Amino acid sequence: MSYTHPVSKPWLGGRELEYVTEAVSDGWISSQGPYVRKFESEFADYNGIAHGVACSSGTTALTLALRALGVGPGDEVIVPEFTMIASAWAVTYTGATPVFVDCGDDLNIDVSLIEEKITPRTKVIMPVHIYGRRCDMTAIMDLAHEYNLRVVEDSAEAHGVRPVADIACFSLFANKIITAGEGGICLTNDQHLADQMAHLRAMAFTKDHSFLHKKLAYNFRMTSMQAAVALAQTEQLDTILETRREIERRYDEGLSGIDGITLMPPRDVLWMYDLRAERREELRDFLADEGIETRLFFKPMSRQPGYLHPDWPSLKASRFSEDGFYLPTHTGLTAEDQEFITGKVRKFYGA
Repeated sequence: MSYTHPVSKPWLGGRELEYVTEAVSDGWISSQGPYVRKFESEFADYNGIAHGVACSSGTTALTLALRALGVGPGDEVIVPEFTMIASAWAVTYTGATPVFVDCGDDLNIDVSLIEEKITPRTKVIMPVHIYGRRCDMTAIMDLAHEYNLRVVEDSAEAHGVRPVADIACFSLFANKIITAGEGGICLTNDQHLADQMAHLRAMAFTKDHSFLHKKLAYNFRMTSMQAAVALAQTEQLDTILETRREIERRYDEGLSGIDGITLMPPRDVLWMYDLRAERREELRDFLADEGIETRLFFKPMSRQPGYLHPDWPSLKASRFSEDGFYLPTHTGLTAEDQEFITGKVRKFYGA
């Protein structure tokens, strides 16, 4: 159905059209175009990181990161129970096994539960900054150092959260804080890892011969047209984050004190405004009739057909998934839009 208030839509308020037009006019539209390098440099600089490797999606970013770290069959990677399935799939794509850890009250991986899941086969910890809340990276990095593990940050939902891991991976899908329509980028301070990811994303051509390939690689490249949009978005990132902070504040104010609604902990950056609700499905149907789109929380990994595990009913992630959802959250959301949305929620609960 068509919604007057969709969950998300891109904010293209900068030089996107100018840059894309230049890319098309110059004829440099492939991954060899100059905007790819410009975006990689600008986004890495913004985050205080030495190297950026742009690619085709957040999922392929995670896959490149794991491959560059040597993850493969027989290895295990610690992954949150509460996340989007791409986090787990990236592990599976390498032939390794994802090992799931339940979430805490902020929906992020419960760091206190990680150590018991570490085995001699564990190679990487992959924290995910859920809905824009930063994981306890100090504790995670300390644990990784203690067990000689590598860390890959899944930052798909957390543009603006500064990376500290070996590699951080961002999504640029159309619903993310900044976008290229589709796309992703890996950030690292390690030159060797950056070179490996760049090599793997472009089919691992060798210098010996144009069509000699000594390892299994991928076509995970980003086009210059996508990078042109991503560069323009990066130039606006501070403004976008500030606008979203105000959106979060207005939702907090408009939804506080409603019997039947549980507000979630504050976010470091706002990707989606998540909350929990009694009679959730009735509320969502009511809001849909008013033209307001909502979206359910992630389905926990141990409830996914590919990763089913008998312990899932006892997990905190499963309980959150039963009553959690999120409201329209995008940079173009106005105070009037939010007043309309929160007013309808209040009406439903008689608040």
